[in-house]
Amino acid sequence: MRSANLGIRFLLELSALAATSYWGFATASGVTQWVLGLGAPIVVAVVWGLFVSPKAKVELRRPIRFAIELLVFAAAALALVAAGQTVLGIVFAAVAVVSGTANYVSGQGGGPPASRGRSVAPRSSR
Repeated sequence: MRSANLGIRFLLELSALAATSYWGFATASGVTQWVLGLGAPIVVAVVWGLFVSPKAKVELRRPIRFAIELLVFAAAALALVAAGQTVLGIVFAAVAVVSGTANYVSGQGGGPPASRGRSVAPRSSR
């Protein structure tokens, strides 16, 4: 089950990139179309890489990482709806919420490794 959910999560990540790109190309024209079509997925990739990915550059507590993950997926779902793909956007959002919640509850939801992310109380000096 865990492997399947990790596979679904990876597909959701790729789909978020595709959805935001589709939105940019579908809702604009001319130069703006290219800026949004290429820029939106770059923003998604940067946010994901900085805060959510297993090798995130910025270490955050699991609940905050989970919230950012859901916000990225919500943005992708809204991008699909805005581009006229309402059913696809709703399905994407539903799969993202179920997969993300299962990922978080099972402890796969990321977060800093135990050795780096645990807060350690300072030693008392005697």
